[in-house]
Amino acid sequence: MTTLARETEQGSARPSLMKTLFATCIGNALEWFDIAVYGFFASYIAQVFFPTTNPTVSLLLAFGSFGIAFLIRPLGAVVLGAYADKHGRKASLLLSINLMMLGGAMITFMPGYATLGVAAPLLILLARLIQGFSAGGEFGSSTAFLVEHFPERKTFIASWQFATQGASTLMASAFGLGLAHWLTPEQLLDWGWRVPFAFGLLIGPVGLWIRRHVHEPTAYVEIEKPRHPVKLLFGSQKRLLLLAIGLMVVSTAINYMLNYVPTWATKSLGLPASSAYSATLLAGVILTVVTPIGGLLAERVGRERLLWTALGLLAFTLLPAFWLMSLNVTPLSLSLLVGWMALLKSIYFSTIPSVMADIFPVSTRASGMSISYNIAVTVFGGFAPFICTLLISATGSHFAPGFYLMVTVFLSVAALWHTQKQLR
Repeated sequence: MTTLARETEQGSARPSLMKTLFATCIGNALEWFDIAVYGFFASYIAQVFFPTTNPTVSLLLAFGSFGIAFLIRPLGAVVLGAYADKHGRKASLLLSINLMMLGGAMITFMPGYATLGVAAPLLILLARLIQGFSAGGEFGSSTAFLVEHFPERKTFIASWQFATQGASTLMASAFGLGLAHWLTPEQLLDWGWRVPFAFGLLIGPVGLWIRRHVHEPTAYVEIEKPRHPVKLLFGSQKRLLLLAIGLMVVSTAINYMLNYVPTWATKSLGLPASSAYSATLLAGVILTVVTPIGGLLAERVGRERLLWTALGLLAFTLLPAFWLMSLNVTPLSLSLLVGWMALLKSIYFSTIPSVMADIFPVSTRASGMSISYNIAVTVFGGFAPFICTLLISATGSHFAPGFYLMVTVFLSVAALWHTQKQLR
């Protein structure tokens, strides 16, 4: 039996929905858990690896390393996305989860500046670069794998891609809340911040084992594999890339704003850490629960109606929500703001993966989704905490992040308008 025949036979024997979901989403969960944890514990990481006499400078350096890691994500998207289109979704998924585990292990066990000197921040930067490269190919490969296995349920099943991000935020928030409650600030600084990173390492082997026992979707097996998928994208499919980037802008900006909340709430608003983590815990619950519900709802009422509803509410309520909070800065007002952003993000989130999958043909789907997703994440997400910190410093307003988010809303509105024309 030829290789192609074997692949076709394997592809025709479709696995169960739950096994496919678990195999693809476990790596996504690992990626976003590590990202959320780094954002939540940035103030401690700054003191351990980026010590300076100015706490603001240390924090900016920590968030700078957070953002710089995202600069390599487009490269990871190009390499791993092209690998997925040429050699298979499964091969790319296995490679990405191995790389993510390597970066996570380095952060977990890395001695601080006091022990290694300047080598410590450099090695942390290397670990973040490895994780960024790995994450670059994860979204496109895993989403393509999901929608190609179950095209008749593509909106619902693809929504789980983002639901796992909510679950990861939930887990990271739970760790932050629990550690802030049970440990002293000194214990958190000394060793406590490493605990969630160590937990993240436990996710990896499970995902690796599951991914080894899945096969390629039929839709991929049956197509002619492109020799140069990236060349095709940047040649005849540039418009498709721009549309997909635009769709992701507001979603990724809000997501990283939610990761920034603990630092923003404690450093800028003067709220206790427990209140900040409680708010992000609420966000994680909403993202986890509402996103797949949104996917089911989209199958009934239509994706476009759901997308326009979410964007419309964001456009007209985001700034008033920030303004209302400014009138009374309390743990309750913070939770209401965060919960509202998470709810609208979940509704918008739920349909975006399937829309992005429809934009690209199967032959360049993994590359196209990976590259567009990661450019959006790099430009509008990875540096969101850094941009928000600079905006607050420059304007003197603790609520400057709201203006940044509004810019991203209108960019996604324009992208959705043109995407509708493209898909009709």
